[in-house]
Amino acid sequence: MATLNLREQILKEHSKANCTKIVKWVGNNQQRFDELFTLFLNDEYRVVQRSAWPVSYCVEAHPELIKKHWPVLVKKLQQPNLHHAVKRNSIRFIQQSDIPEKYQGSIMDICFEYVASPTEPVAVKAFSLTVLKNLSKLYPEIIPEIKLIIEAQMPHQTAAFKVRAKVFLK
Repeated sequence: MATLNLREQILKEHSKANCTKIVKWVGNNQQRFDELFTLFLNDEYRVVQRSAWPVSYCVEAHPELIKKHWPVLVKKLQQPNLHHAVKRNSIRFIQQSDIPEKYQGSIMDICFEYVASPTEPVAVKAFSLTVLKNLSKLYPEIIPEIKLIIEAQMPHQTAAFKVRAKVFLK
């Protein structure tokens, strides 16, 4: 799979097998990851949605690939009406990332906003809680605010959120 039309491959099918194929093709190649990440942030809905999965797997396998993309990622996550797939998969890999100090405050604000929002999907909220838990080790002063948001959200949330919330509250 030396040459690959990445966009065409993404559009072929939305499956674990196709995701794996794309992740293997990208490997730890920065240029190939950059191409995938550009599609993830900027293409039409279906391409964004389908590229989200391989992006998160690539970042989990090779965290160094995301380093140069932090400024554009943070800017994108601050946009209103952002597609849920972008939010969910970005926050998913941010959970396992070493967020550069320069972006920790912005990521913290974004995650607080997601957790507090009545309209965010539960996966976005749950992943955001984990990011906030990770950041609270560096910034323990945010813990009371997180607890207040969790307590306000608990009665209206799903089991997935409640599990993450309980882990945080411990």
